[in-house]
Amino acid sequence: MGEPLFKIRENGKFGFITAEGQVAIESQYLGAEDFYHGFSRVRFNDKLVHLDAMGRLLLKHLFNFVGFFEEGLARVQLVNRWGYMDTRGNLSIDVQFEAAGDFSGGLAPVRQHGYYGFIHTDGSWAIRPEFESAQEFAGGLAPVCLAGKWGYIDEEGELAIAPKFDACRAFQNEVAFVQEGPMWGLINRPGELLVEPQFEFLEGYAFGEFSDGMAIVIQDGLFGFINEVGELVVEPAFAFAGDFGDGLSPVQLHNRFGYINKSGELSIPPRYEDAGLFTDGLAPVKTNGYWGFIDREGEWRIPPKYEACLPFQNGLALVVRSGKWLYLSMEGQVVWEESA
Repeated sequence: MGEPLFKIRENGKFGFITAEGQVAIESQYLGAEDFYHGFSRVRFNDKLVHLDAMGRLLLKHLFNFVGFFEEGLARVQLVNRWGYMDTRGNLSIDVQFEAAGDFSGGLAPVRQHGYYGFIHTDGSWAIRPEFESAQEFAGGLAPVCLAGKWGYIDEEGELAIAPKFDACRAFQNEVAFVQEGPMWGLINRPGELLVEPQFEFLEGYAFGEFSDGMAIVIQDGLFGFINEVGELVVEPAFAFAGDFGDGLSPVQLHNRFGYINKSGELSIPPRYEDAGLFTDGLAPVKTNGYWGFIDREGEWRIPPKYEACLPFQNGLALVVRSGKWLYLSMEGQVVWEESA
């Protein structure tokens, strides 16, 4: 969907550059988000408004809230009712629902008269509202709540997995997160428990979400990993673990950070003060108070001289030096630098 754009900051306002460092959209907004499915959301007259890659605002209507575009439609809120707009800024489905979720597989969960059902992209009912709560479809199944318990329905609205869980989330390929009491585990598509609920919740962390085929688990305050078939492949033994990327995960041992592979073996010894996600073969790490980037062998590729670093994305990384934003190429060259 066109070349990637990167958020920049100038004089306290935000705009976007190309991967070559050329300004594509002037810094003029008090708030802006990264582009997603061809659009950013920017702050305009104290409202969130969609901005396309040409710098055009979708201003046919102003809403209290606008969501992200999914399958060409974004949920929008006006006062206390919800509808959907298209990528030209037209109101595609009238504002009429008490709550609304994103479209997935051509269906979106909405609430009307206190109950959730699902609508088609033309706003017609696909599954009449009869559920206490509902989430988006994934892989042909959607989590729904009946009589205080969660299960799954198919695209015809028929129960595929009986409601018996305290909470659950959308399927990721062949498995889904489910909660019983204070613990969570995994089920397969027939609804069988692959992993008995046994993993702890920790505030601020995502649970049951796979990255690079692995999901973080916590037992007795220690971090480990399960794979997508529910195998505990890395026993909980670390004070901290981050998501896998490029086959490696940052972990904390003895107040230092290193990286493990998917077998739980240390690939890069714990010698850093902090560490981030591997992307495109590089990861941000901190030593002696400064951040730089290492490769998968633990060798420095970009020396540590930055106050903050984000992982590489689409060939560039955002870093901070002397309080200013910079974008670096994978060779460590400055592609763009904040002037103020």
